[in-house]
Amino acid sequence: MEDVLDIYSLPYNPSRPVVCIDEQPYQLLGESREPLPMRPGDKEKKDSEYVRNGTCSIFMFCEPLAGWRHTSVRQHRTALDWAEEVKALVDTYPDAEKIVLVMDNLNTHTWASLYKRFEPQEAKGIKDRLEIHYTPKHGSWLDMAEIELNAMTRQCLKRRIGDIKILKSEISAWEKDRNNANSKIKWQFKTDDARTKLTSLYPKMTIF
Repeated sequence: MEDVLDIYSLPYNPSRPVVCIDEQPYQLLGESREPLPMRPGDKEKKDSEYVRNGTCSIFMFCEPLAGWRHTSVRQHRTALDWAEEVKALVDTYPDAEKIVLVMDNLNTHTWASLYKRFEPQEAKGIKDRLEIHYTPKHGSWLDMAEIELNAMTRQCLKRRIGDIKILKSEISAWEKDRNNANSKIKWQFKTDDARTKLTSLYPKMTIF
């Protein structure tokens, strides 16, 4: 926890951008009947019954201090999907010395995933561009990409979307609008705050 909090306290450095990543499953839901359109003084009406069109996974990358985020929709969230998304991230920062990546400790979030997807030389090249910091177990709230996912859900996904192409288009529009607004996350919780407010998480010292 303190490791991640110390990363968040660093000043903005374009040579070492701090980027957070998180993933969210999404269920595609279609309409079983055509909704009744809005009329003067009345809202659109939808049938409570819906059609399940499968699931997908939304990847979220965000650089909080730069007010930048990028979303990607995939059919799955396997090790290969993660590896391809991380490579795309590295390609986004060609001039960065290192990309400081904060994420949760899923079994797919490992260097091995890069080697499963890419040839060893390319996998190591991607690895050498990254500095990974994991949030602790049961500490996903420390990942600022989760804040962006929550904002996206509230602002864009609180409705039925039944097709993955439509989902990609809607999320892309949301991303563009939020990036144009340069929406940043102002993280307030510091290491000293953790030591004061989360004392139960720290081991008890025994003095002999």
